[in-house]
Amino acid sequence: MSSWTQASAADTQAVTLRFQARVADQPFRCDQYYGLGTPASQVAPLDFRFYVSDVALIDANGNTVPLTLEQDGRWQYRTIALLDFEDKSGGCANGTVEMNDRIIGTIPAGDYIGLQFTLGVPFELNHADATLAASPLNLTSLWWNWQFGYKFARIDFSNQHQMGFVPIHSPSPDSSTSEHGDENNIGFAIHLGSTGCEMTDGSLSPTSCSNPNRATVTLSEFDPTTSVVVADLAALVANTDLSINQPNTAPGCMSQPNDRDCVGIMSALGIPFDGTTAVRQTFFRVE
Repeated sequence: MSSWTQASAADTQAVTLRFQARVADQPFRCDQYYGLGTPASQVAPLDFRFYVSDVALIDANGNTVPLTLEQDGRWQYRTIALLDFEDKSGGCANGTVEMNDRIIGTIPAGDYIGLQFTLGVPFELNHADATLAASPLNLTSLWWNWQFGYKFARIDFSNQHQMGFVPIHSPSPDSSTSEHGDENNIGFAIHLGSTGCEMTDGSLSPTSCSNPNRATVTLSEFDPTTSVVVADLAALVANTDLSINQPNTAPGCMSQPNDRDCVGIMSALGIPFDGTTAVRQTFFRVE
């Protein structure tokens, strides 16, 4: 090893950021019903996955220092990581057996007291063909199409009262109804992604999206050696009625600005929605 390489290695430190899926104070499981939303509905999870990008730690001076992600060929690619809490058991048949609850990388040596990341896929990687993409961007179940790109988060529920389901091949966010035609027999899907993505003639991908719907999450009092980032489903849907669906809209929340089923969810994610100002997110917390 050269002296330059030795010095560079000495100036960096390995970091493993741990995430945990919760439902309030309960662990997340695919095979369990939970009372969620307002008013509370008995729902069972069908999926729980999301992409994060541009991960950085924050030092005592408030500087954000980017984490260089390990390129593992599976869960991390360039600046993107996929967190996957479903295990294909129970109702989560649309997912994968493999799970991932951590982000691994290196960072300049130092003392860090905070964490920052983006919930979502960067624009330059968002509008591509998932069937040709590198892992973890090669999951077609987390992709709409060229125009809208990836589902930054996919969190689906079936409703016990309705005995419903969410279609595996969910409609793109511009679809006004479920492809199965019976909104009352469908659970609640949360598919976060960009909307208002206009295509130009002859182009396979848009040049911009009027609603990027990416959330920048900043967490203080975070120690990368001991802290855990909790993603809390109960907090995400605390102000959402999971038993109903706005007429003539896709089931649940597909990120369209005219869908009132998204109001509470976007607020919990800290994303401005339908003319409202973003508030502090409540989906993620540090423990």
